[in-house]
Amino acid sequence: MDANKFNQPNGDIEISQPPADTVTELAFSPKANLLAASSWDNEVRIWEIQNNGTSMGKAAYSHEAPALCCVWSRDGTNVASGGADKAGRMIDIGTGQSIQVAQHDAPISCIKFVEAENASPILATAGWDKVLKYWDLRQPSPIGTVNLPERAYAMDCNNPMLVVATAERKIVIFDMNNPTTPFETAESPLKWQTRTVSCFPNKDGYAVGSIEGRVGIQYVDIKDKEKCFSFKCHRENKGLESLVHSVNAICHHPGFSTFATASNDASFAIWDKDARRKISSHAKLGGPIVSAAFNGDGSLFAYALGYDWSKGYKGNTSDIKNTIMLHAVSEQDVKPTPK
Repeated sequence: MDANKFNQPNGDIEISQPPADTVTELAFSPKANLLAASSWDNEVRIWEIQNNGTSMGKAAYSHEAPALCCVWSRDGTNVASGGADKAGRMIDIGTGQSIQVAQHDAPISCIKFVEAENASPILATAGWDKVLKYWDLRQPSPIGTVNLPERAYAMDCNNPMLVVATAERKIVIFDMNNPTTPFETAESPLKWQTRTVSCFPNKDGYAVGSIEGRVGIQYVDIKDKEKCFSFKCHRENKGLESLVHSVNAICHHPGFSTFATASNDASFAIWDKDARRKISSHAKLGGPIVSAAFNGDGSLFAYALGYDWSKGYKGNTSDIKNTIMLHAVSEQDVKPTPK
């Protein structure tokens, strides 16, 4: 993406025909500049992004209640989603046909494809029924079911590692070579409710974010545990008071070991965990950021603006806009510190 072609003052451009209600999750296709978004208006939408940042709607389908999560298949041919209608649904981008592929006893809050590269697609769904299910899309019933310690709030997979974060600050790690037996069940290093989790690109750990403006860097191998640490972010000092903002999204850059955090303080920042420093930040972006994602080659960063209910119903004012913005990524914004 060429930032110079983006005609907005800060280089960011608004997507065409954004959702009518707040986005719950953004996901880019790994194979093309196609962006999917699930949202509280029951819809899942897909846009095609051009090199100059313009966008056009490509496909859409509906749940019977708010759509809470979405993900692309590895080959970029399908988008799957979970909803408050307790159903997992999937659309074939080529044909535009959507079908139901999963079922829970409560809303499905997390969804990921978890199969190894070049293997048949396996979909994992987790929900507020405290259950993780695995689905072979060629079969109507789950091929595996795991009871979780609490309701699922966030999930990420970088095969063979799957990480599920639940209520009560529990984190369950699975090895996809033995997917129905937890590899490790731990407590989050953070003191408050988990909002997001993202696996490291090199598969040796994960980053977890919470409502307290803090990120935990966690390694799985016991010999690497001494490298674990947490840091504060998305906080404001106003006199004697400190305003603490939720970390609503963590997403790793596909080309580097760096990652972005996005928050309801209307900003996102890029971090180098190995150097333990912030590389860049972008603030005052127009409203709370509720979800974010890099595209397949890391040249584009999408972030969704909308209300996250962190201030209750009184905070849901008319000046908060529901939309999705596209940010062209420069290498200096995301490149790690030289060793």
